[in-house]
Amino acid sequence: MAALSTLSDHELLQLLGQDDHAAYSEIYRRYFQLIYVHAIKKIQDKEQAKDITQDVFTYLWFKREKSPEIKDLAAYLFTSARNKIFDLFAHEQVEQKHIDSLQQFYSKNPIHSTDHQTRERDFQAYIDKQIAELPPKMRLIFELSRKEQLSYKEIANQLDTTENNVSKQVNKALSILRTKLGPMFFLLF
Repeated sequence: MAALSTLSDHELLQLLGQDDHAAYSEIYRRYFQLIYVHAIKKIQDKEQAKDITQDVFTYLWFKREKSPEIKDLAAYLFTSARNKIFDLFAHEQVEQKHIDSLQQFYSKNPIHSTDHQTRERDFQAYIDKQIAELPPKMRLIFELSRKEQLSYKEIANQLDTTENNVSKQVNKALSILRTKLGPMFFLLF
């Protein structure tokens, strides 16, 4: 059989329809970077772009029995990515509406009850626990940035590292916390 890299998209789709994992791998190799760059341009977030790209290819694998029906593979993959990006935007809009609604409610109805104070204390303890579970160096950098309000340059000087490393550590910590805290993350950070 000819090397998969020499096959057309149509031939690869025919093989994919027959559960050929090597054909899927070749499609992935050909199109992953293109779809990923397209997603980054649209959403400006590398992690989310990577997730969307992975979702596109996962969907292609799960629907492989229908792959011989695809007429233009590139168009199909880009359309799938576009739809997933739209889904993400729609989800973020709904999430933002809920957050706005909560903020509006709390601004109009300040609650100072003991129950509220207990919940607030419990929630703060939960947040502190999630921060404490970060890797030690990442946690230190995050706390210096967020709790002590130091600049990346000040943190880099204090810890004898680069500003770029500090930035990466803070962004990674925020990504981890965003995942763990869900919609409440946006109220806090």
